[in-house]
Amino acid sequence: MATVTPQTPLALLSIDELLDEDDRAIRDTVRKYVEDRIKPHIADWYEHGAIPARDLAKELGSLGVLGMHLQGYGCAGTTATAYGLACMELEAGDSGLRSLVSVQGSLAMYAIWKHGSEEQKSEWLPRLAAGEAIGCFGLTEPDFGSNPAGMRTRARRDGTDWVLSGNKMWITNGSVAHVAVVWAQTDDGIRGFVVPTDTPGFSAPEIKKKLSLRASVTSELVLDDVRLPESAVLPGVIGLSGPLSCLNEARYGIVFGALGAARDCLETAIDYARDRDIFDKPLAAYQLTQAKLADMTLELGKGMLLALQLGRLKDTGRLRPEQISLGKLNNVREALAIARECRTILAANGITLEYPVLRHANNLESVLTYEGTSEVHQLVIGRTVTGHAAFR
Repeated sequence: MATVTPQTPLALLSIDELLDEDDRAIRDTVRKYVEDRIKPHIADWYEHGAIPARDLAKELGSLGVLGMHLQGYGCAGTTATAYGLACMELEAGDSGLRSLVSVQGSLAMYAIWKHGSEEQKSEWLPRLAAGEAIGCFGLTEPDFGSNPAGMRTRARRDGTDWVLSGNKMWITNGSVAHVAVVWAQTDDGIRGFVVPTDTPGFSAPEIKKKLSLRASVTSELVLDDVRLPESAVLPGVIGLSGPLSCLNEARYGIVFGALGAARDCLETAIDYARDRDIFDKPLAAYQLTQAKLADMTLELGKGMLLALQLGRLKDTGRLRPEQISLGKLNNVREALAIARECRTILAANGITLEYPVLRHANNLESVLTYEGTSEVHQLVIGRTVTGHAAFR
């Protein structure tokens, strides 16, 4: 039977021709780091539910990916497309690794960079960019995820100080962070606060017994009358637009990141199917297997084209929040479907940590609902095309 030289799934669409030389170089650098440093250890980190976050932060800082799309203060100042491609390569290693970088750069650092004072920027951004400090972002609460406007965390004035009380939940990097950007209700509206984690009254117990994002630090933040000076307030914004602007940055990275997990699953399934003999011929030579691989290749390619279009829009300052919702909704949903389908090709071998597919699938279950559930993004898109809000 005739055979042809196989191509990788994204090579089929000649994706590299859509990238400039600098973006490809950044992508390849991050890919090599993941291949050399992360993939040999990630299964053990996942199995044991622990990751050397502070060591990795310093390595990622040296690599230049922490806050890489921001300008100044030790940040690399790359294109948004390059940042997206880096997220894709990081999540090809593990969603937890991309989450560490995303929360650091697109949430904690972006909040300070966009809304902070010059003093806050100078104090924190160079250290965060270098990985010498880790940041987290306290928005979600135990009873308020998709509706952050209902948050109960409160900041009240006491003389010239602020006193914060409340709880935040599902906070990536919380237990290893040196600084937390915390959002709270005030008499003036929702405000952001830069909170050093060694401030009295602040604690961050780690959340254990997770079945997803096990190679990631996830925590609760407990704010027990945390006293802060006036200089801790982010002066650049009042209201929910502050944290939502940060979430849009993080969601953008997910649009690319989820594709990295999907690509790693698909390439694993293709290699496995080519090497695995069933009834005296490779599993890859069966029509049903090829139909699965063809459909997944198509969805991965479509997701990549969507991500690159959003990257071009962001690089020219034209990307709108509802367009990010399109990307997050489609790419995470399709990445999860690809991971699950790849598991069927690997059969029983697919449930072990010897292969990455079920690890990616479990992680993507979290990615599907954080930074906005699929239902929320559907409603954002629905409001855009109908003119009617249907959130209530």
